[in-house]
Amino acid sequence: MIRTLVLLCCFIGFQTEKPVISWKDNYKLSWTDFKGEPKQNSGAVAETASGISFGFSLKKLESNVVSFSTEVKAYFYPEDSWFHPEQASAYILEHEQLHFDITELFARKFRKGISELKISNNIKEQLKTLYKNSERGLGMMQRQYDAETNHSKNPEIQKEWQLYIKSELDKLSKYKSIE
Repeated sequence: MIRTLVLLCCFIGFQTEKPVISWKDNYKLSWTDFKGEPKQNSGAVAETASGISFGFSLKKLESNVVSFSTEVKAYFYPEDSWFHPEQASAYILEHEQLHFDITELFARKFRKGISELKISNNIKEQLKTLYKNSERGLGMMQRQYDAETNHSKNPEIQKEWQLYIKSELDKLSKYKSIE
């Protein structure tokens, strides 16, 4: 007898009722997507809130896992993203878009890692570990990106990052977000 055990694990730091924008190849953020209240005295012109959501289900036969499925999404959170309109520009928006693109990059890396897993009874723990490592890497790269570009104030380094992220996304195109 096959018994299906469904475990939905959404490890996102935001409430799931809030609106989200899924990452898509053909969609670029616009300032109208940033609906949050600007933070005063933050020193930033804008802030992009994005993250990876993750869910999975396991199918068991007796007490053995026989299959699993996953869903990984890269999301932008409009209500938690904000900008100061008087300082906003197309260049700053490109910087913010790249934050979202970095999120998609790590969603792709996560999907690739999932594709390499073998079915076992400890798949749940392996998925959680893979997710934690993806989140850690995502946070580190987001901070590195802001540090190296000085929050977009270094146009030459900004351009290098844009080329690098595009190249990395292309390498992992097999794992891109799908509608």
